[in-house]
Amino acid sequence: MTRDMTGDFQTQRHAVDQMPYPTLTVRRDRLARLARMTKHHQLEIIRAIQTDFGQRNEVEIRMAEISAVLHAIRHARLHLWRWMRPWSVSMPWRLMPARARIAPQPLGVVGVMSPWNYPWSLALMPIVDAFAAGNVVMLKPSEHSPTTSALLQRLVPQYFTPEELKVVEGDVEVARRFSSLPFDHLVFTGSSAVGRQVAQAAAANLTPTTLELGGKSPAIVAGDADFDKAAADIIFGKGMNGGQTCIAPDYVLVESRHINALVKALSEAIQRQRPDDHAATHAINAAHQQRLDAMLQEAQDHGCRVIDHGTHAPALIIDPHQGLQVMREEIFGRCLPVIGISDMSAAIRYVNARPHPLALYAFTHDKGLQQQLLQTTRSGALVFNATLLHHAVPSLPFGGVGESGMGAYHGRHGFERFSHLRSVFYQSKRTSSHLLYPPYRRWLMKLLGVG
Repeated sequence: MTRDMTGDFQTQRHAVDQMPYPTLTVRRDRLARLARMTKHHQLEIIRAIQTDFGQRNEVEIRMAEISAVLHAIRHARLHLWRWMRPWSVSMPWRLMPARARIAPQPLGVVGVMSPWNYPWSLALMPIVDAFAAGNVVMLKPSEHSPTTSALLQRLVPQYFTPEELKVVEGDVEVARRFSSLPFDHLVFTGSSAVGRQVAQAAAANLTPTTLELGGKSPAIVAGDADFDKAAADIIFGKGMNGGQTCIAPDYVLVESRHINALVKALSEAIQRQRPDDHAATHAINAAHQQRLDAMLQEAQDHGCRVIDHGTHAPALIIDPHQGLQVMREEIFGRCLPVIGISDMSAAIRYVNARPHPLALYAFTHDKGLQQQLLQTTRSGALVFNATLLHHAVPSLPFGGVGESGMGAYHGRHGFERFSHLRSVFYQSKRTSSHLLYPPYRRWLMKLLGVG
């Protein structure tokens, strides 16, 4: 397997050497084929994902897996001509009449290691940006979604040559070897623990990485919020994909005097949005389900009030103490702690005392509080009065900070992430640069402002 991967990599490296700067037409064609592969095989994609999960909501698959990819491709194809154009930058007057520009250049071979929770869209979304930037791609999909990974393995050769896009299936050992290949850029989406291993393997080759790692994303509900609306948005974000979303609300902070009102609103939102287990999404496997069950059981054993409306609906855990597993780890499932705090300043201190989250959700229309959150907290994204929707904005960068990851992509930000922004300097025929040559004169120091 190592030899095969190395051979695949060398094939793509040779292809990059033969075509170091694909034209706009070539890039748009690759994106169009990626769209056709997704659009023409929708039913196969849905069946594969449902097989991997045991049960997953079909509407959510169409919305989060298929539509998301098609919209990203459409956005890139529309704007790509503008992204590819070099742009001029200002020149210090002492160097005039020289000119300078920045010219985006493809990096070469990009590696993508995708997760199981959105096995189609999170595999293809980085590829959209990598193709737009003119790169070729090797993809290692997750072994925890084997049916979707096998579908990718089968479909990709029907639409792409191995020089353009290659899928490598395999287990943890294959993933380890994959991450040690000398890519020009490596994208990993998954847990922080595995992300550290990937970054360490990539560092041996000085391979730059983009790490999308998740974490515990808080939802802060201020006293001025519409609790019914806030609850509906939070449950939408928590219920999507059974909570198995890196930007799902992980816990809720609300002033203690409002906690009962918010819990009531959250319970009603669960009953409206998730009344039927038959439309729910299951945990990806038995081990993950057992982990979530253990979190709930531990909370109950420690006397926490638990409100559970169904096996696969969001389950509220009221005021759990910090030693519980549900508060120590990213939940990645249906458990939703609701924590009472004294005021919004305490909420900010609570968030800042923990690793920076991938998303921070705040429900308030108070401009002062919004500005305070903007200036005093750090997160991959700051979202007011909604959950998840920022991910659907192709012109916003998507990525984490600190424990929640490094680097960002989507749209132009992804194009630039997978490009080398090359500095280009044009010296004029009529140049005065000879005045900078030695022997140096006293007047030169005054001209440079250091004499």
